[in-house]
Amino acid sequence: MNTDLTFFTNEKDSTLLNRFKIILENNTKFFDILVGYFRTSGFFHLHKSLEKVEKIRILVGINTDKQTRDLLEKSKEEQLAIKFSHKEAKDTFSAEVTREMEESEDNVDVELGVQKFIEFIKSGKLEIRAYPSQDIHAKVYIIRKDTDKSEDYGRVITGSSNFSYSGFHDNLEFNVELKDSRDVKYALEKFEALWKDSVDISEKYIETINEKTWLNDTITPYELYIKFLYEYFKDKINEDMDSIYKDKRFLPEGFMNLEYQDEAVKDALTKLGDYGGVFLADVVGLGKTYISALLAQQLDGYTLIICPPVLKDRKA
Repeated sequence: MNTDLTFFTNEKDSTLLNRFKIILENNTKFFDILVGYFRTSGFFHLHKSLEKVEKIRILVGINTDKQTRDLLEKSKEEQLAIKFSHKEAKDTFSAEVTREMEESEDNVDVELGVQKFIEFIKSGKLEIRAYPSQDIHAKVYIIRKDTDKSEDYGRVITGSSNFSYSGFHDNLEFNVELKDSRDVKYALEKFEALWKDSVDISEKYIETINEKTWLNDTITPYELYIKFLYEYFKDKINEDMDSIYKDKRFLPEGFMNLEYQDEAVKDALTKLGDYGGVFLADVVGLGKTYISALLAQQLDGYTLIICPPVLKDRKA
């Protein structure tokens, strides 16, 4: 198989992921990444190849709304606006990381990749920054070896692939590898200019993982139990009683509208929908008769009611 290709489309034998593994494991010292779309999935498929890389820098674009862009325009005159825009860049990135982790697979590979990413940040091996002033649509990967040597100075790979597993492997992409040192230096010059004006979000990434995702080791047994209860009962908890009752209920004069009875009706309706039947059982005096009457009002069609004679209308 030819491993010295120029174009990488993610078709058979030409995936960008495999190309990165080959280059990065071949005495690479510096790896600079400029992308508009970052996913940790791109990292955890590469982290083993990055172990011997001396420095990794990731620069991502932040899609800002009109209000933020207006504030950024004012930033030339107001220092406060600059700080606010930087905060928004961090918060936007944090939201993206949170969303990615919520949608990611719950497996050991994801966890290991994130742990490695944080380990690299804490050691200073990796920095990640955001460029909030304008949208970045570029996908540029700069791979350099020993800067003291002129031969084989490095590589630039550019094209359509974002920093994600889909961009590296799954999607049909079109990327080209440039090997001329002039191209590498030109790309590096542009990268350095953007890096200088960017916002450091390395600590924000760690904070987000530890506080807003399932990938942390500070969850207590009690918090796990509460999470379990919420996931199990969330449909019932979030159900609006007004949506349960189809019409205004018939309530006798002086009826005490008790919340636990409404909850019992809601639970019974759910069980009827799931299983086609329900038992209503409780101790004396808690209103089983009232609950049954409230439930019966919500049932369609004919209803057979079996009850003690004392509940029948004596005048009937």
